[in-house]
Order: sequence, then C-alpha cells, then structure tokens
Amino acid sequence: MKHRVRATVRQTKKTENNPFLRVFYGTRGGRVALKVMVNPVTSDLLGRALSTRASARMIPRFVRRTGIDPGRYEKRPYRSYNDFFTRKLADAPAFSADPRDFCSPCDAALTAMEIHADSVFAIKGTDYSVADLLCSRKLADAFEGGLCLIFRLAPENYHRYHWFDGGHILRTRTVRGSLHTVRPIAFEHFDVFKHNCREYAVVETDNFGVAVQIEVGAMFVGRIVNHRGVSRFERGEEKGYFEFGGSTVVVLLRPGCCELDGALLEAGRTGREVPVAVGQVLGRAPEQERRPPDREAKGASE
Repeated sequence: MKHRVRATVRQTKKTENNPFLRVFYGTRGGRVALKVMVNPVTSDLLGRALSTRASARMIPRFVRRTGIDPGRYEKRPYRSYNDFFTRKLADAPAFSADPRDFCSPCDAALTAMEIHADSVFAIKGTDYSVADLLCSRKLADAFEGGLCLIFRLAPENYHRYHWFDGGHILRTRTVRGSLHTVRPIAFEHFDVFKHNCREYAVVETDNFGVAVQIEVGAMFVGRIVNHRGVSRFERGEEKGYFEFGGSTVVVLLRPGCCELDGALLEAGRTGREVPVAVGQVLGRAPEQERRPPDREAKGASE
C-alpha cells in the first residue's frame, strides 16, 4: 500500500470568490481556453505586456486589493507591473548567523512532509512523487527518509527567493511544461507539479548535506529567473525571482540532515499550511558527527 501524505491546501474566501478562477478552472469551456492560455508562448506574450510602462497603472489597485505594505519594500518609481511584482525588500532579509539554523528561503505558506519509499503526496486530489518533480527516480531515491518542504507563494508575497545555506552547485536542470496556477482550485482538474515548468539545483550545502532546491512556475509566469554563472553561494544570497503569478519553491533534504520544528511537521501531517517569512528559522542541523554521509546523493546527482 502506498504511503499517502495528504497536504490539502485550504481554500480562502478570496480564492473561492475569484471569478477568473471559477470560470477557467470550474467550467469545461474555461478549461479548454486555459490550455491555450497556459501555453508558454501565450505566457511569454502576457509577460511582455506586463513589462510595459502602461502596465504600471495596475500597481495601485494591486496594492489595495492584496494589502501589501509598501513600506516593507524599496522606495523607487516602478517602471511596470512586473517591475513592482519582482520588487526588492527595503532591507536585505536577515538570516540567522548560527550555521546550524535552517532558514526559510522565501515568504510563503509552508507544507512540511516526510519522504517515504513509496510516498505519494496528495495536494487537493492531485498525486505526485519526488521522482515526478525531479524527473529522476535515482535522484529521488537518495532523499528517501528525508524532508520535502513546499513553499507556496501567493501573488502578494515577496517573489524573490534565497539560498537557505551556503554551499556550491553540483548540477542544475530545467523541466519544460505548461503553466498552471498554484491556487487550490486548480488542483481539482490539473496535475500541477507534473505540468508546470520548473528548474532545480542539486547542491552540496555547508551544514545540511546534499539538497535540492526547486522553483515551480505558475500560471502566466513566463520565466523563472535564476541568477546564472554561480557555483559557490552564501547563506541568504538571492538565488532568483519569479515574474508575475503565484509560484512555488520546494526544498528536499536528506534524512538526518535537519531536525525540523515539530509543529511544522505536525501541521503537514494534518494538511495545514503555515505562513513563514524569508529568513525565519524552521529547524536545526544535527551535530556534524550525527549527519549521514552524502555519497549516495552526490552519486545520484551526476
């Protein structure tokens, strides 16, 4: 029997009452139109439109509707809607100086789950495995017994993401796909993680062993913008950002490499998301002598 972890994302009133999502995900005709709309070419065209100066007129309404606190972000004229969507914080996010602290890479709603040999994670009726995310059974097997941390970003969140620890990149991969929203209503009709485009980096970190950080694009995100040419990175350093749309970051950790806050794991077991802030401490690395060797994970990443 498969080990099923149910990470049901609870719908908010805002999502349930969103007429756009009701039409395009809740009706047959809407879903047909959506297949065209989520094509990467269509997404790219919309991304270009949202990068024009005219699109800047949408910013005040977006701020009012989402309740964004402008004081948290850098004060400057924004050239376009996308320019504002990818805004930076007024002050660099603070990451713990204690090397054993595991810090959130982004602002998000977090679901934390344990990875078992036959785990099938159910998210609003959609089943997926770690192998599906990575398109690699060999690499996925190296994380059996570890942790899968899913950080779901809403449109109003800060859409830049950071490295949770220092380290260096072993390899990267881009997986192409159609783009769907990460809003809960989408899970009723589409296998979101299998259809969405995503990029991931297999990394050897300073304090948490070999890990994987995955960025998953969502509807109308034409690009996942990762900073290229980086081999060595530092804790808290910006890894990249998402353009317009809700998006998701997934972190995979090897068994025994992080002792996550028990309340976060309990919330994941009962299907509850927990709001977290970029840089927030979520767990601790064990003492070095207690951490398992990473030969298996490094070998699988080659």
